[in-house]
Amino acid sequence: MNEARSLFAQLRQSAQPEIVDTIERLVHDAPDRKLCRVNALAFAASEDLDEEQVVNAFLHASLLGIFDLSWNVLCPGCGGVLDANTSLRTVQSDEYNCALCAAGYEPTLDEMVEVTFTVSPRVRRIAAHNPHELPPLEYFRQIYWSSGVDLPEEDFEAKVDEFVLESLELPPGEKAVISLQLPADFVIIFEPVTHAAQFLDIKGEPTKERQSLSLVFDRAHRHSEPLELRPGPMRISVENRTEVRTLPSVCIANEALHGLLGHRRPFLTAKRLLSNQTFRDIYRTDTIDVDQRLKITSLTFLFTDLRGSTELYERVGDLAAFDLVKTHFSILNDIVGAEAGAVVKTIGDAVMATFPTPDRAVVAAMRMREAMRKLNEERGSEDLLLKIGIHEGPCIAVNLNERQDYFGQTVNIASRVQHLATSREIFATGSVLGDPRALSLLTDRGLNPMSQKVTLRGIAHEISIFAIP
Repeated sequence: MNEARSLFAQLRQSAQPEIVDTIERLVHDAPDRKLCRVNALAFAASEDLDEEQVVNAFLHASLLGIFDLSWNVLCPGCGGVLDANTSLRTVQSDEYNCALCAAGYEPTLDEMVEVTFTVSPRVRRIAAHNPHELPPLEYFRQIYWSSGVDLPEEDFEAKVDEFVLESLELPPGEKAVISLQLPADFVIIFEPVTHAAQFLDIKGEPTKERQSLSLVFDRAHRHSEPLELRPGPMRISVENRTEVRTLPSVCIANEALHGLLGHRRPFLTAKRLLSNQTFRDIYRTDTIDVDQRLKITSLTFLFTDLRGSTELYERVGDLAAFDLVKTHFSILNDIVGAEAGAVVKTIGDAVMATFPTPDRAVVAAMRMREAMRKLNEERGSEDLLLKIGIHEGPCIAVNLNERQDYFGQTVNIASRVQHLATSREIFATGSVLGDPRALSLLTDRGLNPMSQKVTLRGIAHEISIFAIP
């Protein structure tokens, strides 16, 4: 643990000490399962800590080697982990299939890719570092289900027994037979290691004749076509043709199963992490491969620009103007980071930033405007006149010019909305003000945005924009 103490001492130089203390206690005292795929948001909630600061602390801890990041592709239906990746670069952009839900999904970075943190073996060795040696129930809890499935701390085994009829551990290359009485229910034979499932629709008159079924687990067959069988004796022959242990289970798709998986909690999404300033500062270009195109269903873009910056350079001189613009960038960066956003890039005197939700962008915009007003008052001038545009919508995350960037019509609209603004104006589109939290915060402040219809270059239809007073 000497190395661990040294690493946590280093972590206190880049993260809030009280948060580091809490994480260090977690690593030192928590049971093994609490240190596998840590849900940073759930941890912040349980310890009554600021979410953003906790996420930043875990990111710095990962950089130091205290934790390992995992980018897990999730099934939006059951919450199972369909694929675990050490980097976003290896997340596929085409379809993922969930055998348990018998459904295919095109991955998006909103709710289908979670980011979790597992303690590094160099700091503390836990059972999940050898997942195929975990007890079957713990494999399901720690490896198969995502950190967004809020599984019970107590009576977990008892709750699982309410829907599992039979289960077994099948070593590599081995065969086994499961014998049981099939009830008149919808039954699923599920194997979490190979992600294989066979559906059995058990109905009709009970039979005394033994029914038989053979299943091979080899990572190739998904067994998703339902079979109709009758209630009564069943013999299931299973064979493991993989190089690791498999864990076939026979389950009833009943309310106990749906209830267990229906309890969800917030988790750290890839979208949110890509809009985290600390993450962008630490990992820079090492995020998305140059050929990847990863979809995001909803991201909020904020563009700013300084009005009259050319005249400013002429009026006060290049050196003074440069220092003033640099100060303005520093202020905007701090505000963006404080509101859970990230600066994607600067273009001349302009800033392009992203936020996970519209309300955070609106708050940031109002804080930016107020900060520029105060700076102008301190200088006794009107040199820094900020124009701001905000828009929300779908986009694609890409690697462009050796930088993690975004592409799509949403980005274009946000930029053009900013160009419509004049000095000190904040223009937001209807999709931004359509967000209940964004609208609520304006209402709470007694602000009544004025709307107008505008036509933007390159956009076929008119859009509604709102001037935030």
